[in-house]
Amino acid sequence: MAHYFSEQPKTASRPGSVDLVLPDLHLRLETDSGVFSPERVDTGTRVLLESVPPPPQEGDLLDLGCGYGPIALTMATRAPGATVWAVDVNRRSLELTERNAQAARLYKVKSVHVDEVPDDVRFQAIWSNPAIRIGKQALHEMLTRWLTRLTPDGVAYLVVQKHLGSDSLQRWLGEQGWQVSREASRAAYRILKVTR
Repeated sequence: MAHYFSEQPKTASRPGSVDLVLPDLHLRLETDSGVFSPERVDTGTRVLLESVPPPPQEGDLLDLGCGYGPIALTMATRAPGATVWAVDVNRRSLELTERNAQAARLYKVKSVHVDEVPDDVRFQAIWSNPAIRIGKQALHEMLTRWLTRLTPDGVAYLVVQKHLGSDSLQRWLGEQGWQVSREASRAAYRILKVTR
């Protein structure tokens, strides 16, 4: 897992699958080594998907750090009229998300590298289990880059483990001028809601 935020994972491919089971959907997702949490849908992602309100039904939505796609596919299922941008640096993750979206017939999921999203796209919602382990500076740069692309009434939901710095991240976001509140707390994870 140490290299899930590498563009080209060096880990040999070991395909697998996981089941994403939520009250409103059940998806079997292809996974592989070299991506985030390939053996199960991680607890943080599950807490996020079980805690946040439904996404806006139209416009552009963002899954930041999509991995193999559980967040993006959930957004697309819950908001079939919206376009969901599933972005990551990891090319293996992007290929998996693309295949998983096609298998689920969720054709409004766009699986693209972080540098391939058109500059003029603005997001009604951002859902993310951000890559905390990339380091604080890189994390702050990543969040600044994407949160500034929220629409004026857009909202971001971030899930962060308490012992990996959710409280300090909440403080930092507030210091940058964002409105931040803790929306939920479960299993040592916090859901942070971020708006302009």
